[in-house]
Amino acid sequence: MIHAPIFGAAALAIAVATGPADPSAHDARLSMQEKMAATEPAIRSATDCITHAVVADPRYRAEPDSLGDLIVASMPACVTPVRAMIDTYDRYYGEGTGEAFFMGPYLDVLPKAVVDSAAKEPK
Repeated sequence: MIHAPIFGAAALAIAVATGPADPSAHDARLSMQEKMAATEPAIRSATDCITHAVVADPRYRAEPDSLGDLIVASMPACVTPVRAMIDTYDRYYGEGTGEAFFMGPYLDVLPKAVVDSAAKEPK
């Protein structure tokens, strides 16, 4: 499940990072809201995958302080949706923005998003 902090951080980071639109690099005809709506499913997919992988790991409940390590350990299982999220950002906001989003705002709020989503999952 996507959380408002990820979406809000994404919007702010992308708006600041991309600056003026470059039509040759991405689709400048779309509004910021349209771009956010287009990228939201990819964010949700990556976040859901990571959450499910973390919650499925027995260390999640046994070692609550290991969340960062569990998120890193989830990456091989979630490489496809994470890569799709990065590629989607590149498509809508310009080359290189996907990786910048992933390495910055997304990872900044991912631990809270995982904990919040995990709390909603059946035990």
